[in-house]
Amino acid sequence: MEKTVKVIIVDDSASVRQVLTEILSSDSGIEVIAASSDPIIAMKHMERQWPDVIISDIAMPRKDGITFVREIMKMRPTPVIICSALTEENAGLSMEAMAAGAVSVISKPKLGARDFLFESALTLIDSVKSAAKANIKNIKSAAAIKYEPKKSADAMILPASGKSIAGTSDRIIAIGASTGGTQAIESILTALPEGTAGIAITQHMPERFTDAFARRLNQYCTLTVKEAENNESIERNKVLIAPGNRHLMITRNGNTYCAVVKDGPLISRHRPSVDVLFRSVAQNASTNALGIILTGMGDDGAAGMAEMKKSGASTIAQNKETSVVYGMPGEAVKKGGVDKILPLERIVYEITKFSG
Repeated sequence: MEKTVKVIIVDDSASVRQVLTEILSSDSGIEVIAASSDPIIAMKHMERQWPDVIISDIAMPRKDGITFVREIMKMRPTPVIICSALTEENAGLSMEAMAAGAVSVISKPKLGARDFLFESALTLIDSVKSAAKANIKNIKSAAAIKYEPKKSADAMILPASGKSIAGTSDRIIAIGASTGGTQAIESILTALPEGTAGIAITQHMPERFTDAFARRLNQYCTLTVKEAENNESIERNKVLIAPGNRHLMITRNGNTYCAVVKDGPLISRHRPSVDVLFRSVAQNASTNALGIILTGMGDDGAAGMAEMKKSGASTIAQNKETSVVYGMPGEAVKKGGVDKILPLERIVYEITKFSG
């Protein structure tokens, strides 16, 4: 049996603490050992019993969540999940907390929500279990709830028709990631030079937070990084990131690749889904594509990467030694969809080489 994951919740809203506690306690593999109104009170609990995972708000009295994350990472590195309300200001602050060492971000339930959305409850539980398995040193600077059967990418993209892909010679790179992915993606993109092929990224993250993530990256990268818009071209020196809560696909218009941003069901329990992006790339770019699957919990992207390889695309998985969670890359390897298994720094070289 897996060890019970011990969690401390830190949020100044009593109703949010109660809702989060109820959701997490519904899973037999999770134990909430304390729910505190601010980090100072939480630290007193942690002196008595240190948690496996910490869930923290950003804006709190006496000490903010970013300072709290920095102190935890300095004192005793522990997986921290940022739980923040969907506002533009909070999204930006959450990205600062991720840069400080938090492993993931989830959207905060509305105050007083008694029947929190089922899919959000699943996301919360999955996030906690994923964080508990995180290899925290790689972060730079069967459940009580019944899971829905996972939908495949067929729910968004029909199986390939068998039509040949005509001749665009330009190249495209598709990247998928989840837990620990924000740091891995930042590490890759900030090292890429001008002339890099167009990049489409699906990172599991709530809406609004993806825009803040893209804007943060755009400050530090040579490439232009932005949240994807429907029908936007994907070209050299440009990186498009899937908007939270919407799927990103690519299509081809003559010799140009374009983004398709769509609503739709959860695929592999995610929206956006890496499987959806990868399958669309397999069907529309084939040998002109490079697929990269980075750190993350679960198996989203594994089936899509296998389709990419079958279509003639080159494929890479991040290795276990540099992954925060070797779930998604490991599953892609098991499915036989991976050409190369590489450390993070080597992936930068492969992207540059592929871009010509």
